[in-house]
Amino acid sequence: MENKLKNYFPLIRERKEVLKEIGGNSGLQALYQNWTPEWQEEFLDFCTGMKGVKILYDSFFKEIMSPEYTPDRLNRFLSLLLGKKVVIRQVLPNEGGRIAVESTLLVTDILVEFEDGSLADVEIQKLGYAFPGERSACYAADLLLRQYKRARDKRNREKGKFSYKDIKNIYVIVLFEKSPVEFHSMEKEYLHKSAWSFDTGLELDLLQNFIFITLDIFQKNMENKSIDNELEAWLMFYSTQDPERIIELINKYPMFIQMYGDVYEVCRNVEKVMGMFSEELRELDRNTVQYMIDEMQATIDAQAAALEEEKKRHEEEKKRYEEEKKRREKEKKRHEEEMQELIAAQAVSLEKALKRIEELERKSGSEPAE
Repeated sequence: MENKLKNYFPLIRERKEVLKEIGGNSGLQALYQNWTPEWQEEFLDFCTGMKGVKILYDSFFKEIMSPEYTPDRLNRFLSLLLGKKVVIRQVLPNEGGRIAVESTLLVTDILVEFEDGSLADVEIQKLGYAFPGERSACYAADLLLRQYKRARDKRNREKGKFSYKDIKNIYVIVLFEKSPVEFHSMEKEYLHKSAWSFDTGLELDLLQNFIFITLDIFQKNMENKSIDNELEAWLMFYSTQDPERIIELINKYPMFIQMYGDVYEVCRNVEKVMGMFSEELRELDRNTVQYMIDEMQATIDAQAAALEEEKKRHEEEKKRYEEEKKRREKEKKRHEEEMQELIAAQAVSLEKALKRIEELERKSGSEPAE
């Protein structure tokens, strides 16, 4: 198979060269043999340019999109995404208790502050987690509280009076490599931006903003379509391993040539890139386990809810049966009482009739009939 990417990036190494270096180092050889054949091929394919590197691998993303060393790249992407020019002032540590941090399934989580004081949390999800809306709302609340504390502390240091106007926007931006099931009902949409509104038309700035990008759905929508704008180019950069697509991308948007060049520069250091890849596999295993736990919990919750609903339905049916039974018994009793009353009335009428006959017979002096 022709190595088309090597025509654009001559620094890409040959397969036999990579394998020779691995075979010449017992540690690398042991690490390589510990991988499944599938992962061995994946590693060799992206190292040798037979297919593209997954830019969303945590190590590669932070290497290529580092807001500390190459801020213009993330600035450009976020500006396109937010529809306004933004400049990252600083990268903030993810200190403090991010809510439910143990179950986020995060691969990459970068928290940045813009020049206007707004905060943006850029997350990458390999596997779509359960309850994405609820979790993102919790993350946004966490960020908003952090924003509040920062603004309040700054005013206190300056001996000024705190105002809620000091609190700026926060953005939760999530790129899903494999999107949660909720998003698959909208197969033509891959970019979701929140918009707050009131049914009265009232306008208030509620500060919390959410952007969800489903890269798997983006890829499906881009089948047999060309890249038409820069935002599509960025999403293609993040999501494709297809050499043809990568070549289309760098021909239309040459700025990506340097980024891919940085990727293949990293790939030349076999020991480093094997360590990065191993960490990705470990993270994938952890995320897969957590994902399965979440899926199982969701299934258990759904089954419990179904059982509870079935129990409720049976109880309602039992209640209706008991009520119907009581109604029928009451109806039967009433009918019996009515029959008894009717029989009694008929008996009285019969007795009266017999007495009347006797009276008539006496008056006529006739004998009773045998």
